[in-house]
Amino acid sequence: MTVRTGIASLGEIMQIAFVPTDFGAAVAHWTQTMGVGPFFLMEGIHLEGMKYKGKPTDAHFDLALAYWGDLQVELIRPRDTHPSIYTGEYADGLGGGLHHTCLLVDDIGEAYIASEASGAEVLIEGSLGESRVIYVDPGPGAGSLVEILQPSPESPALFEMIKQAGIGWDGREPLRKLG
Repeated sequence: MTVRTGIASLGEIMQIAFVPTDFGAAVAHWTQTMGVGPFFLMEGIHLEGMKYKGKPTDAHFDLALAYWGDLQVELIRPRDTHPSIYTGEYADGLGGGLHHTCLLVDDIGEAYIASEASGAEVLIEGSLGESRVIYVDPGPGAGSLVEILQPSPESPALFEMIKQAGIGWDGREPLRKLG
């Protein structure tokens, strides 16, 4: 049995995320070419107490979620140019490719400890309702940013609804608004 250390010790990747330059084209690619969908769109998100590199920011963004089997796929569209990981130096992931991965934790405090011990820089922190989240930069290498999410009690039901919508999906209504 392999014992994981560092950020990987917190859990398995449950999501891959992208910040496409053309959000509509990305939705079309994932739904038509890849056959992943439908995507559920949440607009105008702003994390409560959001900080970027330790300083408050008023960044807002939209996100769309779908599932490819058990893997969640997230597409992000920034709504402004306030400092965040969706604008500036972190905006395009690796040349428009993978922006970040996400893992779920029961205790965000453990995520801070593991990130610090690994030398990862906390770039974004904040909350959305009862969910708490940090995004960390683990440093140079062939990786990406890592989102570490302590989900709210309601999150599993939302994720399951999105996942179930993809089972047997016929391609109609590829982008659906939530809330």
